[in-house]
Order: sequence, then C-alpha cells, then structure tokens
Amino acid sequence: MKIDRIVMRQLRMPLVHFFETSFGRTHERDIIIVEVTAGGISGWGEVTAGENPFYNEEWTAAAWLIVRDYCAPRVLQRELDSADNVAPLFEHIRGHRMARGGLEAAIWDLEARLAGLPLYRHIGGGAHREIPCGVSIGVQDSVEQLLEKIQCELAAGYQRIKMKIKPGWDVDVVRAVRHKFPAIKLMVDANSAYTLADAAHLKRLDEFYLMMIEQPLSHDDIIDHAHLQSQLETPICLDECIRTAHHAEQAIAMRACGIINIKLGRVGGFSEARRLHDVAQAAGIPVWCGGMLEAGIGRAHNIALSTLPNFTLPGDVSASGRYWKRDVITPPVETTPRGTITVRDDPGFGYAIDHDFMQSITLREETLA
Repeated sequence: MKIDRIVMRQLRMPLVHFFETSFGRTHERDIIIVEVTAGGISGWGEVTAGENPFYNEEWTAAAWLIVRDYCAPRVLQRELDSADNVAPLFEHIRGHRMARGGLEAAIWDLEARLAGLPLYRHIGGGAHREIPCGVSIGVQDSVEQLLEKIQCELAAGYQRIKMKIKPGWDVDVVRAVRHKFPAIKLMVDANSAYTLADAAHLKRLDEFYLMMIEQPLSHDDIIDHAHLQSQLETPICLDECIRTAHHAEQAIAMRACGIINIKLGRVGGFSEARRLHDVAQAAGIPVWCGGMLEAGIGRAHNIALSTLPNFTLPGDVSASGRYWKRDVITPPVETTPRGTITVRDDPGFGYAIDHDFMQSITLREETLA
C-alpha cells in the first residue's frame, strides 16, 4: 500500500444543541477530516481534537499543523506493509495523539477498502453486531431542563445516561435525577473538575448507585485516583489520563479504576486502542467507547472499535441526529428502538461520504502529494 495523496479539510458544523462540560460550552465544532488515497481508493479519518486545548493539549489549529507538517510526510509516497505499521512511524512525535490518530485511522479505513473488508473485521472486531448505545448530556441551564433531556433520550431507547458534573452541579443534581429516574443506568463525568481534597464530597455520590464516576481528578493523574478509588464504593472510570496501553497497565496495577473509557483519538488510533483493549480484557476491566462530538466519520470508526469483545458497556456512540441537522456521511448513523446501532458490512467504515455537503461546510482544504 502506497499513499499517493492526502487531502485535509477543516469543516465547521453547528451543534443541534449546545454541549457543556466542566471546562466550557460548545455551540459548533471545527473538525479536521483526513482523506488518504492509494490506487484510486480513498480512506477517511477524523481528528477529534476540540477547538480549544481544554480536554487535552490539542486543538484544531495545532492539529492541522501536526498532521500536515509532521505526520503526513512520514507516510506520503511510502510503501506501507500494513496499517498496523503506521503508529510506530509517529512515535517520536511527542503527544498530539488525536492528530496522529486521525491520519492513522484513515489508513486503516483505506486498507480495509482495498481489501474489500468492513473496517470492524479488518481491526479484528465483530464480537458485537449491534452496539449498545448511551448518551452524554452536558451541564444544562436548569435541573428541569436536564430532566427533560434525560426523558427525551430514554424515550429514544438509549440504554445508559451519562451526565456531566462540576462543583456546584453535582450531588444535588444527581439526587434529583435519581429521584425522577430510580432505575436507569446512570453515570457521571467530571472531566477532571475535582481534587483529592474533594474525596468526602465525591463519596456522597455513592448513595446513588451509579455505574461509574468518570475522570473526577486531574487529566494527567493516576496516583490520586488510586487513593480516591480506595475511599469510594462507586467504580472510577479513567479517561483523559489513559493515553497508552502502558498507562492502563499502571492504573490497573494501582487499582486506580474499575472501568476504562477508550477514545480512539485520545490513544492515537486503532493500533494502540486494540492494545489497550487487550490489556483491560486480560485484567477483567470492562471498557467502553467514549465520544468527542464526532461527525459521522469519527462516529463510524467508533462503531467499528466497539465491536471488539471487551466493549461490554454502552458507549457514547449515538445517532447522528443528536448532534447534527445533517451529517457528512450517508445514511446518517441511526439507533434502533432498543437503543443499539446495527453494524454495517460495507467495505471500510460502512457509510458513504456526502461530498456535496462536506464541500459546502469546508473552511479550508489542502492537498499533499
């Protein structure tokens, strides 16, 4: 496989509804799409970095430069034995895993298409032919608005509700949700909004029999999470601080978590995601697929990833229509009435590109050859 062309596009897509976490409110997404071509066939990837360096150190403007100036030259016009050989070519680039992962995922998609295989089979998946879906609901303007949104998502069939929390929007809000919905699968995500000094406060969440508390402490911490987990009955799920399979090994050895969220971009693509999956599976730690407000290409990649066997908990892989009036793939990702996504068997990630719509929302485009 020889990559003869890479096309980078930056899209701007307004969200159907704002999405708020502990570090801010998002109304629209600037998304980098990477197209790689070999032998007249294109593979597609999505860089999942946000518009600002708040979730991690990456953001759209910097990711564009990393892909263009550092990642692309390492694969362009180069004979590649397999997509699994791509990640090592980027290893000496410190950090910037979302930028690296967007290009790496595109090459996995390309290789699957060249082989005439669905991407999920090409990465070794297929244990699940339907993906159980949950939703992530951001901080709302009022508790009443939050309860209405949860009711709407449950009516749509979603199997698990994740609500964002932050200081001042946590225990009392979760109590209201539990009172209204006593039997639903419920988890909370703090996006690193607390410190170990808040342990007693966070322990109050134990009374609500949550599935998990996601990344309550610092984005780069494992040790304090181990101390916190020893004080909680509720499992901690680690997200931001698990960027490699080795990080997962360390966290598991320290008993810092009971669950791990695998985000394809955060860990740098399919090769590392599969290794992390295997480490967690061997340790008996369940994993699930987190979301980064992806457009359809990234969403389709998440579906493929979620077919690996240890993805046993509902992920944040939901329908396109929850986020976008119109998606860049066709058909859009849709859920069944039972809150699942059916895996498609078309070559590559399984959906067609809506080229006309993509072109209409493209802010800039650059071809590398």
